[in-house]
Amino acid sequence: MFLTGASGVLGRVLMRKLAFANHDVVAPRHYELDLYDLDAVTQAVRGADAVYHLATRIPPPEAAGLPGAWEENDRLRQEASRVLVDATIANGTRIYVQPSVTFVYPDGPVDEGTPVGEGARLGSTLEAERQTQRFTEAGGTGVVLRLGLLWGSTTGLDDPEDRYGATLHISDAGSALLAALDVPAGIYNVVSDGGRVSNAKFKAATGWQAAF
Repeated sequence: MFLTGASGVLGRVLMRKLAFANHDVVAPRHYELDLYDLDAVTQAVRGADAVYHLATRIPPPEAAGLPGAWEENDRLRQEASRVLVDATIANGTRIYVQPSVTFVYPDGPVDEGTPVGEGARLGSTLEAERQTQRFTEAGGTGVVLRLGLLWGSTTGLDDPEDRYGATLHISDAGSALLAALDVPAGIYNVVSDGGRVSNAKFKAATGWQAAF
């Protein structure tokens, strides 16, 4: 397994679950691998059966509205995703997993077939999804998990914020990322209750159930 963003909120929990499942993991820190260097990334992912692109750079709430606050995060979603997909295609990697967010949906009941928004804040997230589809079109298994708003230890939220309509405990997010290794290519919602945002597709594919 190859991971970007292993030191982040999702990366830390997934690392523990991969280790428990006896997977060998390569997870370079951000200062050890330039994710925008195609040659370096191609070499780094060589031999990996699956690649998880978890790297983000989410600004703190007090800085989120400042000019340029999302620039590096957007670059990781857009440019680094393109580099990683190029590298994985070149290496014949079997699986590529990209976390996304349920914020892409409009209000009201939705499932994976619901048209999504194209707002400025969502552009880089949707580009990362498109790069995952490009991996699938090249013959691999590209999996996008649209996760509910994360809560739990290390997320900054001790309880689910129900006003967002779709939530997910960080431990459940980790188990879903692990389960993503065994699903067909496509987009899947992963939320705790399957209410406003349907998670029926992912549950049917994996048998996954939220523990929280």
